[in-house]
Amino acid sequence: MPVESELFVRVVPPASETAARRRHGDREVLAAIVFAAASGRTWQQLPPCFRPSGATAHRRFTEWSKAQVWAKLQRLVLDELGSGGELDWSHCAIGTVNMRAPKGGS
Repeated sequence: MPVESELFVRVVPPASETAARRRHGDREVLAAIVFAAASGRTWQQLPPCFRPSGATAHRRFTEWSKAQVWAKLQRLVLDELGSGGELDWSHCAIGTVNMRAPKGGS
């Protein structure tokens, strides 16, 4: 198992045992989430090659966001890179997200 998969498994909360149907695997859903984020497509525009539906990807994204999975994963990746001497803070950037304010917000 690659290092990045090991890190991801460490931060993803376990599935609830109350699920009535078979749950898509975390890796499948992560791939759909990463694709949507990288491509700029909406959840409904996920190509059929992704087995989880857009609704499933969005629901899991929301669950993982509430569980702070993304912040925990970022911290683990930075720690892993830093401990291996592969992190060069002289070359860093801060990302931003632009969102439309449909009701006239600032």
